[in-house]
Amino acid sequence: MQDVERRLEDACARSGRRREEVNVVAVTKYVSAELAQRVAAAGCRHLGENRWPAAEAKWRLLQGQAVFHYIGSLQTNKVKDVVGRFDYIHSVDRLSLATEIHKRAASLGIAVPCFIQVNVSGEDSKHGLAPEGLAAFAESIRGLAGIRPVGLMTMAPFESEAEETRPVFRELRRLRDALNERALLAEPLTELSMGMSNDFEVAVEEGATWVRLGTVLVGKEDNG
Repeated sequence: MQDVERRLEDACARSGRRREEVNVVAVTKYVSAELAQRVAAAGCRHLGENRWPAAEAKWRLLQGQAVFHYIGSLQTNKVKDVVGRFDYIHSVDRLSLATEIHKRAASLGIAVPCFIQVNVSGEDSKHGLAPEGLAAFAESIRGLAGIRPVGLMTMAPFESEAEETRPVFRELRRLRDALNERALLAEPLTELSMGMSNDFEVAVEEGATWVRLGTVLVGKEDNG
């Protein structure tokens, strides 16, 4: 963890940012509840999971001690398991999903902070809106009080050289700023969820406010 912290501080220094501008989501989906508890106790209170069944034991163990982020692709029929348990959803990418989140949240009397997922790289293997559909999508969810869009999320291609991911992160920041200029949402988007173990330093240099770190921070257990 100390090495990751040093690398985050250096990336912030290179880009003229303050370290507190960047939040870390510790991706605990591959590790046990016990290790997730140790991660939270060490100061990484934001935990990332992508399936409720795998996250349930951690959620029950760490309620009140951790902030849970849903970082995987979310099916509409699984929304009932996620809303009310996860504090953030990073993968809103279609109107049917946004509507279902809204309905479930409204029934609970809450509004869920959400990231709109954009497939900046255009890879078929990745989920997310096409960049050219972002504005229309933003307009379509404006009236859904059960979701509170806070930013954009993307996943860059896995590259052997992290520098090659820079255009993807730079474009996500541009898309966020362009959306804010048009004021298509009730409130401006302030967040960018981008950057993983392989490329988080480049993401920070390009404006990430949330990085999602698994192997480089938490590791991976064979039985996780």
